[in-house]
Amino acid sequence: MNIFIDNRSGAPIYDQIYKQIKALIISGELKENDPLPSIRFLAKDLRISVVTTKRAYDELEKEGFIYTLPAKGCFVAPKNTEMLREENLKKIEEHIFQIKQLAASCKLTTEDIIEMIKYID
Repeated sequence: MNIFIDNRSGAPIYDQIYKQIKALIISGELKENDPLPSIRFLAKDLRISVVTTKRAYDELEKEGFIYTLPAKGCFVAPKNTEMLREENLKKIEEHIFQIKQLAASCKLTTEDIIEMIKYID
């Protein structure tokens, strides 16, 4: 598992870790019950505070992406299909918003966009 921290992004480090691990889980690269690096190991590897890594893991656990077994570590949680559906719906909404902005710059109507979608399908 490769996590990259971009100090110039402006995003908090814990959030960068959270988003990257979440993306790996959603994409299927990290599978159900796969172990995650320990909080201490990941902090050492990324040269960041243990508190920062713990916060990212806490967020992932709070949202149901990982679970913790005392004295064993953190693992990828079984996929909740409703949660994955919601994540995908959010992505679709973001893409639709971008399409809407591009369409406005080209003076396309909603009907034009629907026709384009039908043509692709």
